[in-house]
Amino acid sequence: MLKFNVGGIDRVLRILVGLALITATLMGWINAFGWIGIVPLLTGLFRFCPAYTILGIKTCKLD
Repeated sequence: MLKFNVGGIDRVLRILVGLALITATLMGWINAFGWIGIVPLLTGLFRFCPAYTILGIKTCKLD
């Protein structure tokens, strides 16, 4: 099972940035690279970031 390592403001920002990038792509404001917004959206929703695990970072207070 994955341990949570994304929390608080970090989580909210990831979700907002992800949604903004996806929306901008769907509206045609930016090119297809905007689909990269799926990554921060999913890491925010699942509260787990593989890069944080590698770097030893944890912004979540839950154990």
